[in-house]
Amino acid sequence: MLLDAADAQLVLVDYQIRLMPVMWEAEAVTANAVRLGELARLMGVPVWGTEQNPSGLGPNLPNIKALCGETLSKMHFSAVEEGLGEWLRPPSKPPAGNARSLPKHLQKPLAGPPQRNGVVIAGCEAHVCLLQTALDLLEDEFDVWVVTDACTSRTERNRDAAFDRLAGAGAELVTTEMVAFEWLRTAEHPAFKAVQALIK
Repeated sequence: MLLDAADAQLVLVDYQIRLMPVMWEAEAVTANAVRLGELARLMGVPVWGTEQNPSGLGPNLPNIKALCGETLSKMHFSAVEEGLGEWLRPPSKPPAGNARSLPKHLQKPLAGPPQRNGVVIAGCEAHVCLLQTALDLLEDEFDVWVVTDACTSRTERNRDAAFDRLAGAGAELVTTEMVAFEWLRTAEHPAFKAVQALIK
């Protein structure tokens, strides 16, 4: 199954100023996270951020935070435990006025933004906050794509163990360029040249 920009949301997990200096391949990972955020903006994909214990680990890097529509501060390792799922799939609003008194077959369906069920996720640490968030998203029946070249941990072994477990649980493992070209689908897409420039 290919990624679909119209069904996607991007979650950038814990690229925090006191955390990144001790992460494996932090510079390359951060560059790919920024690319993902810029790709999402070009393609009209909502971008969310999370920050683990920001009073201790600081905020997300400024270039990451600037790309996020909203950023969720959390203490649980899984952002889903702190309400991320409700951000990604907001509950329907009850009908207003007298509509509730009508029989169900006469009530109009609620108009709201279309649900985006695909979650493209990247971040730190891959074997802790990213892993637990992604597993909870899978449990909540989101389609989850983990961007491997935009994820890291303090050690390569921990990062790779997270990828093994996520793949076994049903997450799709992708790269930044896979996301870019699957969101585009064609060289005739109006954003093709801008996306190509980001990748180069």
